[in-house]
Amino acid sequence: LRDEEVAAVFTYVFTSWGNALEVPTVAEIAGLRAKTKFKTFEALQAALGGGALPAAPEGWHLRVAAELSFSPVRVAMHPDGRSVLILAQNGDVWRWPADGAEFTRLLAGASYIDPTLGSASVLGFTVDRRRRLYLVSNQNDPTARPVRNNVTIFLTGEWSAERDWEKPAPWLRTHYPWGVGPYNHGVSHIAQGPDGWLYVNSGSRTDGGEAGTLPNFARTGEEPITAALWRLNPDDEKPEIEIFARGLRNSFGFCWDDEGHLLATENGPDADAPEELNWIERDRHYGFPFQFSDWETKPYPHTPDAPPGVTFTRPLRNVGPDAIGGARALSTFEPHSCPAGIVWLGADWPAPLAGSFLTVRFGNLIKQESGFDLLQLRPDFKARTTSVHRILHPLGRPIDVLKLPGHRILIVEYCRGTNFAAGLGTPGRLLILEPKTNSQ
Repeated sequence: LRDEEVAAVFTYVFTSWGNALEVPTVAEIAGLRAKTKFKTFEALQAALGGGALPAAPEGWHLRVAAELSFSPVRVAMHPDGRSVLILAQNGDVWRWPADGAEFTRLLAGASYIDPTLGSASVLGFTVDRRRRLYLVSNQNDPTARPVRNNVTIFLTGEWSAERDWEKPAPWLRTHYPWGVGPYNHGVSHIAQGPDGWLYVNSGSRTDGGEAGTLPNFARTGEEPITAALWRLNPDDEKPEIEIFARGLRNSFGFCWDDEGHLLATENGPDADAPEELNWIERDRHYGFPFQFSDWETKPYPHTPDAPPGVTFTRPLRNVGPDAIGGARALSTFEPHSCPAGIVWLGADWPAPLAGSFLTVRFGNLIKQESGFDLLQLRPDFKARTTSVHRILHPLGRPIDVLKLPGHRILIVEYCRGTNFAAGLGTPGRLLILEPKTNSQ
């Protein structure tokens, strides 16, 4: 809000509901703003970034589809095939008719999340082939000893044009000790695979296997169900967790191509190791917390020794030309770029995107030097490499990506701030990348 708008808000509050307080002047508001990180309204606007959109590839057009009033974490297609579902971290689910102006809140997180289990962070949702909605919640329970993460996967009944979803009910409940420091990555992305089973990312509870020092918190490393990819049977009334693969620090996004290859992005540690793109296969171990990327040495003094007899599967090597972060190929992206949501585009898509994966990178949270972009990936599974081309840069903090009808790509920006000064508290927006028409 501009200075005069802030003054108007306080004037209204100070003179309403029986209040009779002295109202502030615009000059007073300007003086207060001058004591903050942003001395003027214009400085605040500049810090938020996101002015001009980046150039789109030849034959494509990028536009702002909608401004949001909250920070989105995931998107999915509605069963009607036209609308988009948007998940907020508090568990609210919004419906947006693509290219429309109206947003409808279908579910409020407060309506189905049990507050007695702790403060909630809802980081995953999907719609299965039976048109049922799943939501993945993590809740910090400070009353437990040690403090723990209560995980719930909620499930609704089937959607139909005549009957909308009702309040979701708990389908799976589990828990484990809350993470060390800020590293409770939690249980997040959930998606249905080609085999019909549900796959769920369970992120690590440590940066790299450290014990931690806080009282009331567990001083152990990873749990049997953390740093892993789960598999669940959607037909089970009371599902049991099957560990599909291990050694995954935080595979925030994953998807399959037309041949069934499962690719997952992975966020790396504070130790400046490259971020990973992993080809996930059943019963393989991808190194965490014993090995990062293609490093041969231990990343930390506290890094535990590898279990005897375990063979680690390394990430796909990046053969360029982009996101390498150096002159040599590496596994896979430059450090701290935070690869997030990922989608597969089939052979029917227009050039140059046909037959490739697209992933967004949330952006560096340490040095602000990498990420903030949309990348195109063309893996060579036989050679275990991938080419990487940057399609869009710079973006805000893109967190997810979704295919829309008409060969369009929806890019979801978590917030508008792209630096530490602006922070992560601003609302997000939706961008659409689409083939050019004659009018564009």
